[in-house]
Amino acid sequence: MAPERKFFVGGNWKMNGNKKEIDGIIAFLTAGPLDPNTELVCGVPSCYLEYCRQKLPAAIGVAAQNCYKVAKGAFTGEISPAMIKDVGVEWVILGHSERRNVFGESDALIAEKVGHALSEGLKVIPCIGEKLEERESGKTEEVVFTQMKAIVEKIPSDKWENVVIAYEPVWAIGTGKTASPQQAQEVHGKLRQWLTENVNAEVAQKVRIIYGGSVTAENCRELAKEADIDGSLVGGASLKPDFIHIVNASQ
Repeated sequence: MAPERKFFVGGNWKMNGNKKEIDGIIAFLTAGPLDPNTELVCGVPSCYLEYCRQKLPAAIGVAAQNCYKVAKGAFTGEISPAMIKDVGVEWVILGHSERRNVFGESDALIAEKVGHALSEGLKVIPCIGEKLEERESGKTEEVVFTQMKAIVEKIPSDKWENVVIAYEPVWAIGTGKTASPQQAQEVHGKLRQWLTENVNAEVAQKVRIIYGGSVTAENCRELAKEADIDGSLVGGASLKPDFIHIVNASQ
């Protein structure tokens, strides 16, 4: 990780937790100790966003796990960036592979959501990544660059500081398979090069690109040592006290 990029860890709770379990997570996060040089954000189910924002220490960010592309309207079951901000939350995760592959969200829809969320003043963690068959057929770059292109076209030039890109190879999410630090670094490095060529060198150097996909307390330090890996997006492991080790992986 480059010194000008602050280490970033996202804990994506997915569809997990109730108030009792969340109180337990809040307790171990509050107890820490957490590396003050790491920016930590928890991705929380929508019905607990306000509860978590009120209970978590102010230094820990809270993220919604999804939102829609307009401020309000006849969109049953959706929430908007305006609503997320109204309950004191400032982050949203968009385009997670489960949104893409379980719920069929397209590159175009995800890009529109990213653009709207940024325009409303939210900070955004857009997610990209390839499936196993895409990696095995040599299409990793083609897939992630296509996903990036759609998103980048919707990011205003003055909003890049509010973006943290998450690269999550779909074949490594919840499977116990992790991309090796070298495999992950290779993609992160190519993404940074792509940003240099398609946005500009300053954005490419400053934007944080984090890795997701079976990150654990055991492998987090090796990942964090790689030059272009600026942190991690963690699923199930973020629900357990060992998550503290992942947050502190760059120490």
